[in-house]
Amino acid sequence: MIKKEVAHIRKQFKLDHDMMNINDILNVYIMKESNEVYHWERQAFALVEREKQELHMGNFKKLLTGELDQKLFELKFQEEAEEPTRVLLHQALVTGDPEEWKDLMLLLVDKMLVDAKYERDTVVTFARGQYFRPTKGRNEEAEESGKDEMFAHPFILCSVNSTEKQKKTLLFDYVEREFKYNVIVDPIIKLSSPEQGFFYPSVTDNYSDVNRILYCTAKSNYPDPHFIGQVLNAERSMTALEERAIFEDIVKEVAGEQLDVTTLAQVYEEIYQVIETNEDEEEPPKLDYKDVERVLTASGVENVTPEKVELAFQTIVDDRNYEMKASSVMPKFTSKSIKIDTKVATISVSPQDLKYVKQVNFQGRRCILIEIDEDAVIEGFTLSTETI
Repeated sequence: MIKKEVAHIRKQFKLDHDMMNINDILNVYIMKESNEVYHWERQAFALVEREKQELHMGNFKKLLTGELDQKLFELKFQEEAEEPTRVLLHQALVTGDPEEWKDLMLLLVDKMLVDAKYERDTVVTFARGQYFRPTKGRNEEAEESGKDEMFAHPFILCSVNSTEKQKKTLLFDYVEREFKYNVIVDPIIKLSSPEQGFFYPSVTDNYSDVNRILYCTAKSNYPDPHFIGQVLNAERSMTALEERAIFEDIVKEVAGEQLDVTTLAQVYEEIYQVIETNEDEEEPPKLDYKDVERVLTASGVENVTPEKVELAFQTIVDDRNYEMKASSVMPKFTSKSIKIDTKVATISVSPQDLKYVKQVNFQGRRCILIEIDEDAVIEGFTLSTETI
């Protein structure tokens, strides 16, 4: 699943959208004290009040928002699992009976409650429906639009949202002309901030892939291992943060602990070019040991050989054929900046500007030297230039 495919699906979650149809919605309320289902409610989505529909649509769109391998993870199902969730979900996907779908989703909730303790009352929301995708691009010169021929993609979406108690307030009654203490015991369901969930099936090359599932989490680079392994029966994948650490360890194994800034800047520039060149490919570009050897050699790192890099892969990952996503390797790729951490300050620069930063020794002290073309300004004040 690539970024464009996720974005296409996310954009469909709008009311009255002709490319999205939600059939049913199921809300399940879990009590934190007993860790049991307190109440559930299934409705045809068309019969839900419009204001509630809007809240749910916003929640679903929020769930599918985030970077791949940071908040969104495409996972494979485990091959051998007792009572596999893959079978349950596929059965729920193909059934035309809303009651059977509801029963299957409640079975999935039962799996969520095993060996899990919720800190707050929690609402699990399931939606089933289908979205549509053109089989060909729109041809502006043709009489018929590309939308005339469509593929329907049935899906199941799950969102896990916690609740919070409403704050005690002081109200003024206009009629009685008095101040009143107001206490509302009904909890608020935090639909604006889903904690985790999933979208099934995943999508590969615009086709539904029932062997994969898109897991979503609000905590960047911190997927829930219990939800992934025990609830979804899926295989955990590397986060972008973990792959970045792996890449750094491999480079250190090959080139040593220290690199000059010019070389480091060139390393990230080479990787960035790989990403830019393959931006429109169906699969995100990956780096194996041969690619890393090429990047390091092109960046000026000395004494680099394919055998040396291959051995580093084996040492660090225990897999000489391991491939890491190029986008994960780039530091802070979402903001396209690199952080330089010191005790005094944290400095953010873009990878292409890293060449203007140097660590120098001045009068026995290590200093960060940044070459600039204009005056430096702090809180509106222009710094004076000192000659060293």
